[in-house]
Formats: sequence, structure tokens, C-alpha cells
Amino acid sequence: MPIVFTGVSEPIAQGFVASLTRPGGNLTGFTNLEPSVSAKWLELLKEIAPGVTRVTVMFKPALGQAVPLFQDLLKLAAPRFGVQLIEVPVHDPGDIELALTKLGREPGGGLVVLPDTFLAPNLKLILELAARHQLPAIYPFRYFVSAGGLVSYGPDVDDQFRQAAGYVDRILRGEKPGDLPVQQPTKFEMVINIKTARALSLNVPNTLLVAADEVIE
Repeated sequence: MPIVFTGVSEPIAQGFVASLTRPGGNLTGFTNLEPSVSAKWLELLKEIAPGVTRVTVMFKPALGQAVPLFQDLLKLAAPRFGVQLIEVPVHDPGDIELALTKLGREPGGGLVVLPDTFLAPNLKLILELAARHQLPAIYPFRYFVSAGGLVSYGPDVDDQFRQAAGYVDRILRGEKPGDLPVQQPTKFEMVINIKTARALSLNVPNTLLVAADEVIE
């Protein structure tokens, strides 16, 4: 049975396909992660909150093979933006609360939330703690900001589903999944929540407001 996937971070490492260009077998689709956006996260965070000097990056160890790629690129980019990168492994909601409470005790704290399948289900907790401790944070997907987060930058997930429908059509017309290359994200979006920015006493530069794909009032 032919399968077209979306939202898969590492299809080769997980054994779904042989390669991105020639998947082989009966699976193909679209990946949802692009580690190269790591530097952009720090850039946007500093533009919105220039006072940020310490950035915490939370992750669950050994959860996914893509997370270290983001970590490595964040480490490389941190000196360029004048921030100290603090890596915090978390294993449960209690760890998240401890990490963000500690970050909020001193001025200059900021947060980068990785596209981690453990952190996403704890979205409500992270948003509540970021608001309580007045922490500017950047997120990987739009839905974090729709729920009350400050800013997001990442792949346009809806666009990937539309492209997946195109692959389904081609397969139904006779093409083989194994001959259709796995595609990485090419369309990215930035979403800003002005209400959250005001609550954090932040003035979002007009250049960012103009560049944003959506500004949530």
C-alpha cells in the first residue's frame, strides 16, 4: 500500500526511506524540521527582546535524532548574538517548571522551544510559566503562538499537507512512491502575538510586524 507521510523528522534514521532523493519502497512524503532555522530563532528573539542575554534551550534527551542538530547550530550562533546558551534536559513537567523558574529569577532570560515531541504536549505549562516569569520565548510552529506564545518561526505545516495531497494524486495516476523524492521544508512562516508582547512590556519593531506572515492581536 502506498504511503505519503508528513510531520516526520528523520525518515532515513527511522528506516522509512532509503534516501531523500530515491526513497524506494512504498513510502515518500515531507519532513517537518529544518535545523538551519536555529540561528534565525536567536536573531528574532534578540530583535524582539534586545535585553535577552541568557537563552535556555529545553529538550528531552535521546528523544529524537534531529534535536542535536538544532543544539549544535544554536551553539555556533549564540556568540554572534551576544547570548549565553543554557542547555537544559527535561524528563517530566516538574523539570520544565524548575528550569523556567530558575531562568526567571535573574534578568535577561529568554527561551527557545525546540520541535520536541515531549515539549509540544506540555505547551500549556510552558506558556503559563513563560508568562508568569516574564520570559520572551520563540517557538517552532504557529500553534504555539495561537495559544499565547510570543513569536514562532518554522515550516508552514499547512503548505506541506497541500503538497502531500499533490503526491497522493500523482500516485493515484500511476507514479510509484519510491520514485518521488522526500521533500524538506521550503516555505517558512513567522507569527507574532502582539498581546503577549505587550504583557511582556516588549515593543515589537515595525520591520518585524511588516515581515510577519500573521500578527495576532
